[in-house]
Amino acid sequence: MSLLSAVDIEAIISGYHSDPFSVLGAHPVQSGVVIRAFLPQAKSVEVVIDGSYFVMDRINDAGLFEIIRPDLSFPVNYRLNIVLHDGSYQLFDDPYGYEPQLSEQDRYLHAEGTLLQMYESMGAHLHEANGVSGTRFTVWAPSALRVSVVGDFNNWDGRRHPMRLHPGSGIWELFIPGLGEGSLYKYEIKTRYKDFTVAKSDPVGFASQIRPNTASVVKNINKYDWQDVSWMDNRQVNQSVKQPISVYEVHLGSWRTKEVNGEWQWLTYDELAQQLIPYVKGLGYTHIELLPVSEFPFDGSWGYQVTGYFAPTSRYGEPEDFMAFVDACHQQGIGVILDWVPAHFPTDEHGLGFFDGTHLYEHADPRRGAHPDWGTYIFNYGRNEVRQFLISNALFWLDKYHIDGLRVDAVASMLYLDFSREPGEWVPNQYGGRENIDAIDFIRQFNDEVHKYFPG
Repeated sequence: MSLLSAVDIEAIISGYHSDPFSVLGAHPVQSGVVIRAFLPQAKSVEVVIDGSYFVMDRINDAGLFEIIRPDLSFPVNYRLNIVLHDGSYQLFDDPYGYEPQLSEQDRYLHAEGTLLQMYESMGAHLHEANGVSGTRFTVWAPSALRVSVVGDFNNWDGRRHPMRLHPGSGIWELFIPGLGEGSLYKYEIKTRYKDFTVAKSDPVGFASQIRPNTASVVKNINKYDWQDVSWMDNRQVNQSVKQPISVYEVHLGSWRTKEVNGEWQWLTYDELAQQLIPYVKGLGYTHIELLPVSEFPFDGSWGYQVTGYFAPTSRYGEPEDFMAFVDACHQQGIGVILDWVPAHFPTDEHGLGFFDGTHLYEHADPRRGAHPDWGTYIFNYGRNEVRQFLISNALFWLDKYHIDGLRVDAVASMLYLDFSREPGEWVPNQYGGRENIDAIDFIRQFNDEVHKYFPG
């Protein structure tokens, strides 16, 4: 007889339990230790403890298993051995056997809106816990009923890897042992809005599938071996206001193409390094300004409608390939400036819009949160976590990709509440004016933080 209530069982198997760690994994009970696992893909399951195998009871036909061991004391180290319906076996560590991996300090700073290098902790990171390698996932979705990691490793089933919510911060977290680089994933978010469930790309994902596919990709972006130390050491001098500057602006997808088997294709980051850099250097330019390279779904936007703010577009190669392009520019004495788009973002379902069943990143009022010309959402610059997201993104490109400067796009649309709006279509600020005070404060903070972290 299971100790679990019918309510908890139904919530787990139906995928709407908001606290799966209170049910799954190992827990102390009066009669010893109970271990539970929801594995709908399993025919049978065994708990492995110190080399001994113990068969778990199936307490629900949907795939919920349980075992109570009176001879154990909590905590207990265990693994799960499952027999699949095709007769094959899988032995793995249970994600619900791990304590929280995100530090309390990071959770506090994020809630405060001051975790300005949030890319070091949010998103998907290769991680080791208790000597076991895997991937730690973290995402901000404070109003969600349930958030799960879904991907090619669990048949995109949102019931199988529900995450742990950290109350007070709105961050959901899950460490999946054994999951490595290259895995495809999204966050399946069960909202409190009319039972609406949606699969979202990772807002802090470091790589994405090429369109029309939209999954994020687990990627280690810290393994590239940079060779631009001379440029970086002298950048403040090379880019001082006393030095001349000449900028070549370019869209990587249309600067030059190649014909392959009768079809025109983009150049790769590597091919661009070989062709674009000597071209620009030969013309005497000091810098290349790239139209946005952050991941975007619609080719016709030229990158100005971003869905993957922390992922260089996969159209031209992998993240390390873009690093190599920047590195090659620096070795040839050429700086790299990025067009950066904090003014608006597209309404694509996998993007930031209505992220957790609420207007999390954008204003709820369309008079402030919707752009009439571009059919996009406008960031809520008055929200601490949103400013943190954008400023962290700016610092990310300067830090991880050695970018030398950011050209902020569509600033006028940020500064004025009546931009491209008729009377009655916009809301004045608290003083009755047309200036977007939140956006002005954001731009000031953005400049202050960028120059603090990366002077010159």
